[in-house]
Amino acid sequence: MPGHTYHLKPRGIYRGAALTLVFASVLATAAATGSLPREDDTGTEIRTRAVSSTVGGVDREEIADAAADAEADGKSGTDAAEEVVSRSGDRWGAVYDEREYEDFEQALDGSYTGVGVSARRSARGEVAVTAVQSGGPADLAGVRKGDLLRTVDGRPVEKRPVAEVVALLRGDRAKAVEGSPVVLGIGRGGHTWTTTLRRARLSTDPVSVRRLGQGPSSAVLIKVAAFTKGAGTAVRDAVEEVPGDAGILLDLRANSGGLVTEAVTASSAFLDGGLVATYDVHGEQRALYAEPGGDTGRPVVVLVDGGTMSAAELLTGALQDRGRAVTVGSRTFGKGSVQMPSKLPGGSVAELTVGHYRTPAGRSVEGSGITPDVGAGPEAQQRGETVLSGLGGGS
Repeated sequence: MPGHTYHLKPRGIYRGAALTLVFASVLATAAATGSLPREDDTGTEIRTRAVSSTVGGVDREEIADAAADAEADGKSGTDAAEEVVSRSGDRWGAVYDEREYEDFEQALDGSYTGVGVSARRSARGEVAVTAVQSGGPADLAGVRKGDLLRTVDGRPVEKRPVAEVVALLRGDRAKAVEGSPVVLGIGRGGHTWTTTLRRARLSTDPVSVRRLGQGPSSAVLIKVAAFTKGAGTAVRDAVEEVPGDAGILLDLRANSGGLVTEAVTASSAFLDGGLVATYDVHGEQRALYAEPGGDTGRPVVVLVDGGTMSAAELLTGALQDRGRAVTVGSRTFGKGSVQMPSKLPGGSVAELTVGHYRTPAGRSVEGSGITPDVGAGPEAQQRGETVLSGLGGGS
């Protein structure tokens, strides 16, 4: 299923957000592969180093010991580790079992194993298909937007949370592989039938682009759903293809974050180098910089809301602080913390807070979010277009 919201078991907003909004494993795994931006002109790579065994107010050995003891007693090491983390007071601290973390890594790669549908609860309480991915198993089987999901593998889904419905679509650990079957009960216009689909490895497209008018100077809307791998380059390519002096409406609403490196790459489309954000790990200060050569003259308006989180907030704060864009919408979510993952006995992974990042002007995002320059609600895009037109960015 495309998107990030429902890849996980519903264990609370902070836990789910911590997994899908990663200012997280990228700081550990990307550092090891050298894929993080350079800290300065000396070529020093930004790396996270465990200078203490304590992270997020919790001793990592304590968590590992709890998981190991539980495993030895035939109990869940993940549950035992979660109990320790829950007592720590770490707002974003979380523990994920091996399957959940694999889902997470797949999501960051911009891919997932599923049938290619998105769904939500309708006003009548039914589970309705909101989108069908072109060429996916559901599309090939004739499933359409607006269809109702009645059953999955014979299990009624009407009263289940949508997250659980999606978990059934993806299957348990043994079933969530390419080619595994899943039987859907579909309703459409009073008619109900069943169809067997074969799960497939599908790719998501986190960046979409469209013109907002017909003329050569019409503004362009670039919508970024999440900062999965390749999203930053896609934004940069999209900006380079915008004709003439047309303005850009960068839509980060409901963007739940993703890879910080991708957000930094995206910032390079609008900045000619310079600071994007600073962050600390165990009190050790680091910085993220944009690549030089970005478009610094074209008018830009960034749309944000309460669903703009993590890496999306980092990009928003950079463009706002550096005077590169006018922000329109409502206050962002407020996740500006850095997590580091640690493997635990039994294969689970603990992610615990080790630091926080700040915007170029030194503002903290954690808990407070970013207040846009121009407030707006559901009419944010219309207001954003008006602001962009006033900046000379077309209409």
